[in-house]
Amino acid sequence: MKHKDGKPGPQGTRVFPMTILFVVLCGFSFYLGGIFCSEKNRIEPSDVKDVTKAIQSSKESLVAPLQMKTVSFAECSSDYQDYTPCTDPRRWRKYGVHRLTFMERHCPPVFERKECLVPPPDGYKLPIRWPNSRDECWYRNVPYDWINKQKSNQNWLRKEGEKFLFPGGGTMFPRGVSAYVDLMQDLIPEMKDGTVRTAIDTGCGVASWGGDLLDRGILTVSLAPRDNHEAQVQFALERGIPAILGIISTQRLPFPSNSFDMAHCSRCLIPWTEFGGIYLLEIHRILRPGGFWVLSGPPVNYENRWRGWNTTIEEQKSDYDKLQELLTSLCFKLYNKKDDIAVWKKLSDDSCYNKLNEPDFYPPKCDDSLEPDSGWYTPLRSCVVVPDPKLKKSALKSIPRWPERLHVAPDRISNVHGGSASAFKHDDSKWRVRLKYYKKLLPAIGTDKIRNVMDMNTVYGGFAAGTIDYPLWVMNVVSSYAANTLPVVYDRGLIGTYHDWCEAFSTYPRTYDLLHLDGLFTAESHRCEMKYVLLEMDRILRPNGYAIVRESSYFVDAVATIAKGMRWGCRKEDTEYGIGKEKVLICQKKLWYSSNRTSR
Repeated sequence: MKHKDGKPGPQGTRVFPMTILFVVLCGFSFYLGGIFCSEKNRIEPSDVKDVTKAIQSSKESLVAPLQMKTVSFAECSSDYQDYTPCTDPRRWRKYGVHRLTFMERHCPPVFERKECLVPPPDGYKLPIRWPNSRDECWYRNVPYDWINKQKSNQNWLRKEGEKFLFPGGGTMFPRGVSAYVDLMQDLIPEMKDGTVRTAIDTGCGVASWGGDLLDRGILTVSLAPRDNHEAQVQFALERGIPAILGIISTQRLPFPSNSFDMAHCSRCLIPWTEFGGIYLLEIHRILRPGGFWVLSGPPVNYENRWRGWNTTIEEQKSDYDKLQELLTSLCFKLYNKKDDIAVWKKLSDDSCYNKLNEPDFYPPKCDDSLEPDSGWYTPLRSCVVVPDPKLKKSALKSIPRWPERLHVAPDRISNVHGGSASAFKHDDSKWRVRLKYYKKLLPAIGTDKIRNVMDMNTVYGGFAAGTIDYPLWVMNVVSSYAANTLPVVYDRGLIGTYHDWCEAFSTYPRTYDLLHLDGLFTAESHRCEMKYVLLEMDRILRPNGYAIVRESSYFVDAVATIAKGMRWGCRKEDTEYGIGKEKVLICQKKLWYSSNRTSR
């Protein structure tokens, strides 16, 4: 050190203060470490996401908000009005036909991604509002006559003037779905008392079964593959009924194990006993212990139906016997049967599953290397996922009935890193406050303007729980790269799916009225390019639909810039607590028609 006159200063004046400063800093660091160690177990695990945001915000306080140049996107040609990037029929020929693998998810490489806005069909109208939409939709919104022509005798739907009408028929219930479900409830009394809350319908048709169950307090995921003609999932979502594109082929379905209370197949044409019963093994995986599998159609009631199935009674009896033998080996027990409906129950006791350990028993028990909940591009395996004996309270007979289960911390929350009953309670109360504030920012919430909703990166399903009394349903999406909280969502009596937002979602264009995200770009921007995520949001959002984007101030202006280029109108708002490092964008997608039409 030197004096200002240039002479060297005494070294002793520097050493002593520096020594004291070093000792003080070490002591203070030790003190803070002691506080952290003693308090770490008292941190609310549900705040992990909030803590992460706080850390991110502290970093961002040193960095200027992300700036984005003004951008605009061209219109896709009208050939892409029903574009589903990861299940695109244009690309089917690239994949094999064995077990219909070409119908599974096959996303285009980055260099083939579309950077354009998917147009609505010619003559598109704003969808009919719920509950009227369950019974009718505009023909021009889903302009496909194939089902109307091929299934006219089964009353799936019929065209009258500018509309499709849905009489509630189906292959196994041409006289109406309500009478069909009434019989099912007689066979399964648990459908009446809140025991059965979540269901999956494989090969859903136009989702009339799931639509009828909504009035009975049962929330159904209707599942069907993308096809060129039937557009089953598109019809379902246009009607306001939960549905997702998917097929049981070579990959697991994007759901956790032991989640659905009931699974249903009404002549869904899935070859249950082929390929070593691998499709039924997947149903067993996703079905909750004590849950029900319902089958109507071949080979059930073969004694009276075989003549109409272009087969012989001997062949149908053989098929039924094979099915029963397979179900027994999978620890299913015939629960009830009448007319065209047969019901099996997945056993929850250990005595049956212990048999799987016997040598040469088929199918064998899955080994510990196969994660039961892994449901994102996970190959099917010819083995039984045995319910975890530590989670007895997740069995159907043990879980609280609906609606009590919505606000009870599930047993499986203990499997989530940092999860606990107090974390769950905190998250539940947090979302009640947020939804009250969201309602002020967007009064359309809770009205018939919003029916199909997606929470794009949920944790415990708090957004869905907070809107449970509104006339809407929520698809809860858990990132395949995030903590596995989807089992908790299902244990609450809600529905959802795994997904990676670096890829397109398994749905048709124009299928959701409201998209909500909470820090998605903060969490995923290092992997997923913001532009493509927002273009995917535009694809699946209906014209005049809304988006609530809750993000750090670092990203929010860039999101608004890209949204403007997609013809959205957005306004920036404070959060409910007025925290400066986090903002809320309320956006609305405009209705526009293609000016770039091509012949078809």
